[in-house]
Amino acid sequence: MHAAIRHSTVTTSHGSIAFQESGAGARAVLFIHGNSSCSEVFRQQLRGRLAHGRRLIALDLPGHGLSSNAPDPSRTYTRGGFADAAVELLQTLDIAEAVVVGWSLGGHIGIDMLTRYAGMRGLMIVGTPPVGRDTMREGFMGLPQAGAAGRKTLSDADIDGFMQAIFGEPPEPFLRDAMIRSDGRFREHLFQAMRADDYADQRVLVKNSAVPIAVLNGADDKIINLDYLDRVAFRNLWEARCHRLPDAGHAPFWQQAARFDSVLERFLDDVESGRAARPI
Repeated sequence: MHAAIRHSTVTTSHGSIAFQESGAGARAVLFIHGNSSCSEVFRQQLRGRLAHGRRLIALDLPGHGLSSNAPDPSRTYTRGGFADAAVELLQTLDIAEAVVVGWSLGGHIGIDMLTRYAGMRGLMIVGTPPVGRDTMREGFMGLPQAGAAGRKTLSDADIDGFMQAIFGEPPEPFLRDAMIRSDGRFREHLFQAMRADDYADQRVLVKNSAVPIAVLNGADDKIINLDYLDRVAFRNLWEARCHRLPDAGHAPFWQQAARFDSVLERFLDDVESGRAARPI
């Protein structure tokens, strides 16, 4: 039996934020999607067994999905701005503690939340190499299609290439529609902010945080450098290794949902039981 999905919207200082949720209980899990995507990409997780005894929430970032465009793009459309928006959503929902699951850009947002959300119990990053400005080229493969990630206006060829690189062929229509809907100003502002002098080095954040961090990627991901991830120093890396899911690319939760959910459930169980805590 599929878990029932509920849809809601809240008003924040970053605009109206739409989200969908399933399950119930004090144990909350927040899913954050990637560049030019939407919350619907996590529908297999929200409908499945992960919702048993947990409250699963997937938001549409400002400028994406059913959320409004940001009233102040320069404030919101940055990695830190999105992290602040996600924290504000959790606070509005009176969620004092949560595990965050971030995919691609969503993983970078989750890393920035480590210093912004005191209630973070655990973080899983998917398709997300923690990088600084000087290691961007090491963390990513530099595919031609990746240029669309920072382009304000996208052609049909840009969209098709981006979708193929992430999901393979053929992607479901809603995935393409989500990219078309996304506010192009977001991509422009995001990459401008990444070149700023105060751009935080996420290697430092994961090295210094005691929050349990799980790293789960598709073994066939052609967008990020998996070998680079194996070299990143995490203070509290779950199971002491970065996991690779066979027969999956940049979106393993979509391409291999059952296998992905099994690993995520194991991580959630370890966080909830305290087994994932770093020894003092």
